[in-house]
Amino acid sequence: MLTTEMSSHFNDLEKMSVRALLEGINSEDMTVPLAVAKAIPQIELLVTALVGKMKAGGRLFYIGAGTSGRLGILDASECPPTFGVPHELVIGIIAGGDTAIRKAVEFAEDDTQQAEKDLDKYNITDKDAVVGIAASGTTPYVIGGVQAMKARGILTGCVTCNAGSPLAASVDYPVEAAVGAEFLTGSTRMKSGTAQKLILNMISTSVMIQLGRVKGNKMVDMQLSNHKLVDRATRMVMSELQIDEATARQLIAEKGSVRAAIESRK
Repeated sequence: MLTTEMSSHFNDLEKMSVRALLEGINSEDMTVPLAVAKAIPQIELLVTALVGKMKAGGRLFYIGAGTSGRLGILDASECPPTFGVPHELVIGIIAGGDTAIRKAVEFAEDDTQQAEKDLDKYNITDKDAVVGIAASGTTPYVIGGVQAMKARGILTGCVTCNAGSPLAASVDYPVEAAVGAEFLTGSTRMKSGTAQKLILNMISTSVMIQLGRVKGNKMVDMQLSNHKLVDRATRMVMSELQIDEATARQLIAEKGSVRAAIESRK
């Protein structure tokens, strides 16, 4: 049996108090970072390979179904505002299309050929990389997609929460974070989803740092799309250039970004 399908360590959930439920969920969640830590050597190999592709002009595609697909879309959608990269650089694709982001599309994940068709809409080439995301490691949509891409010589990776899965066996760079049984048996949106989110954070952030999209520990290329972010940018420029707030705001307004503002005075 898949570890993600194993019976919960807790029983009679409907008889538990709210406090007991919350404490039980929390106690299981505490095991997730430990599972992710064990996967760091695998994550390192994947990130290094992705950086090489993207420095050469390639793109990163995430493919997944259900929660896994939504997490890939979330990670991809955060890259432009956080790092100032084009929306076309990191792309999340979910089985069932955009409708499936909000509502489950029945049996969409069972089509072994659809992911390849979805990826081909983006004119994918061997310059790009594809990372399949599937908690179980058995999702036909994801496995079919990465197998088709690997057959074309496209770099492939995966993020899964079962050891020795068919998905991991299908890619160049597998990442396996075996989190064990869920608090609610089989509900992989819980521990498995948390592990996937942590790993995707690690992948995208590390890749963008390696691509030069961070200075020191600051998001110098972030999009200034609201007052909070303009305020954050102002503080960054004030700190970096040792100037007052009014001067920093004027400089940002003139130059359009934290990076440009800082570089204009150095």
